[in-house]
Amino acid sequence: MLRYLYADQLHHHPKLASGMFQDRADQFKTRLGWEVAVNAQGEERDTYDSLNPLYVIWEEPDGSHGGSMRFLPTTGPVMVNDHFSHLLTGPVCSPLIWECTRFCLRRAAGAHVAAGLMLGGGEIMQGFGIKHFVGVFDARMVRIYRMIGSSPQVLGSQGQGRDRISVGLWDFTPQAQAFVSARAGITPEQSRFWFDQAMGFSHQYHWPKTAPAGAIALAP
Repeated sequence: MLRYLYADQLHHHPKLASGMFQDRADQFKTRLGWEVAVNAQGEERDTYDSLNPLYVIWEEPDGSHGGSMRFLPTTGPVMVNDHFSHLLTGPVCSPLIWECTRFCLRRAAGAHVAAGLMLGGGEIMQGFGIKHFVGVFDARMVRIYRMIGSSPQVLGSQGQGRDRISVGLWDFTPQAQAFVSARAGITPEQSRFWFDQAMGFSHQYHWPKTAPAGAIALAP
């Protein structure tokens, strides 16, 4: 099932939370060789996890972590502006655009998990009135996005072949929702139920909504 949890709610789900951060370490440090920090508990965390982001987490039947993504509004500190601004013509900053980072899948996770996470991202878009997600991705993700029917618009890239890094922009059309819903084996009704059950009225959470001069403006 899909869970929607803010960082300050993770302590209520210790098994799920520790599994998520440990699987992040396994994916980003061990398998991909990224220069990320791993703590004594074998967990990968960064400064953005301290900003109370919203996580979408696929929870397996035994309560363990199957996959996850992290979301923050671009009106505050985000990775794409802080570390990848050289790939853009200006900062991305809008209440209608959130950043999606740390897309993580547990080893041997099925394709339905990746699709389920994308479906969860779509629920966040609809529930919060967001128009786009922005995020950084590497070359290996191109095939995965295409496979689950959620390919981004590329805003900027650097490098060639397997070393290519890009900034992408995602929307979520009804056609995309139908495709990832089928791929995940989850009906739209079930997906919406999980979101509503988790969020209730808490998705009225307010982040800053001011954009600095020179920010990239994207039409709704």
